[in-house]
Amino acid sequence: MILQVAAAVLLAATPIHADAKVTWTVQPADGSRWIERTLDPGQKVTEKLVVRNLGTADTVFALSAADGYLTDNGHFNMLASDKKSTDGGTWITVRSSVAVGAGKSATVPFTITVPPGATPGDHPAGIAASVLSRNGTVQVESRVGFRVMLRASGTVRSSLAAQRVTAGYSHSWNPFRSGTVHVSYTVANTGNVRADARASVSVSELFGAHRRDGGAAAGELLPGGSRPAEGVVHGVWGLGPVHTKILLSPADPAGPTSVTVWVVPWPQLLVVVLLIALVLVLRARRRRFARLLAEARQESRKDPHQ
Repeated sequence: MILQVAAAVLLAATPIHADAKVTWTVQPADGSRWIERTLDPGQKVTEKLVVRNLGTADTVFALSAADGYLTDNGHFNMLASDKKSTDGGTWITVRSSVAVGAGKSATVPFTITVPPGATPGDHPAGIAASVLSRNGTVQVESRVGFRVMLRASGTVRSSLAAQRVTAGYSHSWNPFRSGTVHVSYTVANTGNVRADARASVSVSELFGAHRRDGGAAAGELLPGGSRPAEGVVHGVWGLGPVHTKILLSPADPAGPTSVTVWVVPWPQLLVVVLLIALVLVLRARRRRFARLLAEARQESRKDPHQ
């Protein structure tokens, strides 16, 4: 996956003149989109990358490696130049720069050295080629790079967990229509390898009816990463306790996360109250009518000469 970043930074490098048109790509030398390796702790390997200068000026590109992460919208990125890497980015050693002529390409070797005490699982990183340009008095670093997915051998765990779960019920004020359950939660990768997370929500009610929203993809999550998610289940009659379960894949070893919402069926209760009131009114009217009728009959029996 190609990453492109522009950040306002101050670096010890010669900026590209504003009139120069610099366009470039960087990728693994074998033409793949990214590098993915499983290595043993202490192992050292050599890989190669290619920088292609598609611009009109000879350019010196700065090369760097850094820890990788996913942005809030799920795109892969690597730490900015002013951020210190502590994980997979520190395993990569690459030369600091490479000069590439206009329309030319350069192949650059780099090494990956896994620390002897590396914990099993994924340690994402990225490699980028960057240039500086001026925007007024500010120097802007533009980067193009690719991800390097490093995995230290050993026991791997793929698991997700639903955290910070909240649920609510929305009535339909039409008493003859069901309501909707809304669930908000955070999907967290609690394993040590990346996961393509999927989630679904099921609801059980007082009468035991089960409904499911069909599931939704939560997207890729790296170890330790998290992302907000939500679920909506329609067709739920809120009568007392409404039990909601969040089912994740890969599954949480602790089992599904559940939350219960107690629902007061106000629309239906209002209908019941109105029916009771109507019955009472009708009974009162019948009694009043019966009393008036009895009084009329009693009056008709009286002696007209009295």
